[in-house]
Order: sequence, then structure tokens, then C-alpha cells
Amino acid sequence: MKPELGHPKARHYVENLLTSSRYTFTTGEARSALGLSQPALKVALNRLARQGLIVSPVRGFHVIVPPEYRSLGSLPPEQFIPSLMKSLDIPYYAGLLTAAQYYGAAHQRPQEFQVLVEKPRRRIQSGKVRVAFFVRKNLKKVSTQTLNTPRGFLVVSTPEATALDLVGYFHRAAGMSNVATVLSELAEKIDPERLVKAASAAPVPWAQRLGYLLERAGAGEKTGPLKEYVRARARESVLLRPGAPRGKSIREGAWKLLVNADVEIDL
Repeated sequence: MKPELGHPKARHYVENLLTSSRYTFTTGEARSALGLSQPALKVALNRLARQGLIVSPVRGFHVIVPPEYRSLGSLPPEQFIPSLMKSLDIPYYAGLLTAAQYYGAAHQRPQEFQVLVEKPRRRIQSGKVRVAFFVRKNLKKVSTQTLNTPRGFLVVSTPEATALDLVGYFHRAAGMSNVATVLSELAEKIDPERLVKAASAAPVPWAQRLGYLLERAGAGEKTGPLKEYVRARARESVLLRPGAPRGKSIREGAWKLLVNADVEIDL
């Protein structure tokens, strides 16, 4: 019967956290606060999960689900990802289509919350929320900024770094045409000088492809400094779409690019 006794204590613990505006906790924190045995705590937390009061996207990490998000079965990802990554002690930033959305340029709502990290991690599910992780080399050199959320601060790639990542991970952003469409909306937030700084944390071919796509998106005025950057650093021509056949590609000399794919911008 001891597990039964642990249930009301665990629920009271969760309610107290909500009162103090805390929406996440670890198993270790709960056990320390409640003084329950590991088996009793497991039973109590499982009951709360079955009732939809908490969800555990990662073993040992729990998200409290307030009434307004019960239909989602979780807090929105931007409201628990910062606490999760802090708990795991993992550097991160929200990027790709997720970051573009914060700048009003997602074109369509991303189906998953996209996070860049230094080492591979499995996707996670939190209620109806899906989070995908992608490995980014030189992650700590990527230009980021923090955005306010109702539960704290979320690290997000800057518009310039987002643009580069979208090109570098185009296959994770619904393809090159969708990337070009998003860039057409993101361009107004891009600063040409900061774009060059962001390019220094990415492979040069990303800058080559990005410059071409920005021009295709009608944002050629943003590409001047980037074109100088590419001219000074690009050693060879690269394919617009890596991994696709070269075919009858068109050479784009200004960007040292071989255009081997049609890019359609959906406005």
C-alpha cells in the first residue's frame, strides 16, 4: 500500500510547483522532495502521467501539463526545451524551420520542433509535440539570440544563421524549393554584414548556395558582402543540390555554382 500513499504526495508536489510557476522537474528532484522509495515514486508518477497531469519526453525529466494544454498533452516545445537542455547540460539552439517561424518566415507551420545539437540524439515525443535533433558542427560558433517565452528564454539561431542552416539542411526543410520560398520571407530580417559573420561558422558551399537562392528569391541586395566572401574563399564550383545528378547543369559563375535542380518559389 505504500505506493498508494505516495500518490497524493506526488500530486501535491506537482501542484506546489505550478503555484511557484515551475513546469518541469526531474525524478531526482521529486524523490528528494517527497522522500519516497524509487518504486513508490515510479508508481505515483505513472499515475499522474495516466491522468494527463505530467508527461516525460526523456527518462527522468517530467513536464507538468497545465489545463490549457491538456489537449496537446504537453507544454509547447519552446516552453520546456530550455529546461530540458539545461537538465541534460547540452548546448543547443532552435533552428531551421522552427527558427524561421519565429521570424515570420516559416511559410507553413513546421510539423516538428527542430533543435541543433553537437552530438546525435533521438527524436522525442511529448504528448502531441515532436522534437527532432540535428547535429551541427561548430555549434558554439553559430550566431544565436534568446527569445522570451511564457516559461523563460529559448536560444534561437539568428536570421542569418537560420538562412545558412536551411541551405545546409535543405533535406530537413522540405527541399530546396521550400528553402527558397522561406528565404524570400526571411530576407527582410537578414543583415548583409551579419550574414558574412554567420557564414564563417558554416561550410563555404552553404554560402555559395545561399547567395544564389537569395538572388532567386528577389533579395539580391542582401548578397553583396557574401559574394565577396565567396569570391575570396570558394576553391571550386559546387552543385546547387548535392547528391543529385549533375546532368545539364547551368554554371553560375558569381557563386561558383552548378545549378543542377529547378527551384520554384511558392509565394
